[in-house]
Amino acid sequence: MQRRPRADLTGAQRKKLRGLAHHLQPLVRVGQQGLGEAVVDAVAEALERHELIKVKLLESAPADRKEAGPWLAQQCGAHLVGTVGRVLILYRRHKDRPQVPL
Repeated sequence: MQRRPRADLTGAQRKKLRGLAHHLQPLVRVGQQGLGEAVVDAVAEALERHELIKVKLLESAPADRKEAGPWLAQQCGAHLVGTVGRVLILYRRHKDRPQVPL
């Protein structure tokens, strides 16, 4: 489990990140296997590479979308920037080389 971010994002930061994420395609898809260790590892790796990602909850996913976002963000030490339908937007600042300006 990753450590939790120190400070919450401001509303302006969330808005900017949602705008930056608009054109992104989901890098991780959650299917019928649900949220497990493999999904957490995949999301953590994607966050390490990209900082700002989308995660798609497929129709077959047993996870509730309102609970999946906060749980996944907490497990990966990330911020839940927002949700659009069944798509979660997650952000975790890279500790050495931040790429996304806030």
